Amino acid sequence: MKRTTGLVVAAMLGLAALGGCSGAGGGQQTAGATTGAATAPAPADGGANFAVITHAAAGDAFWDVVKNGAEAAGKRYGVSVSYQGDGDPARQSQLIDQAVSQRVDGIVVSMANPDALKESVAKAVTAKIPVITINSGGDRSKEFGAITHVGQSEDVAGRGAGEQLKAAGVKKLLCVIHEAGNVGLDQRCNGATEGLGGGVERLQVDVGNLADATSKITARLQSDTSIDGVLTLNPAVAVAARDAIADAGSKARLGTFDLSGDVVSAIQNDEILFAVDQQQYLQGWLPVTFLTLYKQNLNTVGGGLPVNTGPGFVTKDNAEQVARLAESGTR
Repeated sequence: MKRTTGLVVAAMLGLAALGGCSGAGGGQQTAGATTGAATAPAPADGGANFAVITHAAAGDAFWDVVKNGAEAAGKRYGVSVSYQGDGDPARQSQLIDQAVSQRVDGIVVSMANPDALKESVAKAVTAKIPVITINSGGDRSKEFGAITHVGQSEDVAGRGAGEQLKAAGVKKLLCVIHEAGNVGLDQRCNGATEGLGGGVERLQVDVGNLADATSKITARLQSDTSIDGVLTLNPAVAVAARDAIADAGSKARLGTFDLSGDVVSAIQNDEILFAVDQQQYLQGWLPVTFLTLYKQNLNTVGGGLPVNTGPGFVTKDNAEQVARLAESGTR
């Protein structure tokens, strides 16, 4: 965490210095960007245009916060930021291809299914468009030619979650996967297995059908009463699992990845033990910051290593503070 903080400060100082010598004039601002931050002078060429393309499903609160971060950074630095998300890897590839054909100045992309995106990312790199990967696919980022990756180590985060659940007395864990083919989710469950020391079963649900997810988790808890822990990998699924535990009459302890207002409230109410926090706002803000630095001064960040935004843990001890931030759309 200290390393990431230092990189953020360095990036901000670098931009402040560059902005001071770039001359007056404002770049484009993206509608919906967070207000209140001062707008830095745009680059002398009139500003840049960056495309953020994620594997987000419609209505996913986690990715709304990523979008908020990217758009707020765009406004802060006087650059244009377009955000699009699609859970279909083929469609996500098409969005990358469109951004390449539009000759954007930089692309930010999450790679839940790296192999499906490899050709499209290669087109961007060949066209000399800098690419920064976020959230998923960090282990393939350098191979694909991205200038850096911003996110968290899913194995490390999963291991931490498993250790937290083990400390709470969990012996048999249900790890709920909400997106088929997402390599990062498998890594989280693998890490949880290591942290818990075994006894982890996986259950596939659909994040687009939360009612069905509740039903499937309920049924599994009812059919195997030895399951005394549930780990979800998405905040919306966490709420579904909370309801499933109640419906099943189970005493299973629940932990989750990622934050939402509902998750933070559930932590405060002792319904969820913890949330693994990868600070997704930074996964929107930092790539736009880094691409701006690259365009203005050919700066790269990380020295070939990923820039870690997590994991951290939100528990009842700090949930009240985080709740206030979640209401503003930054956590």
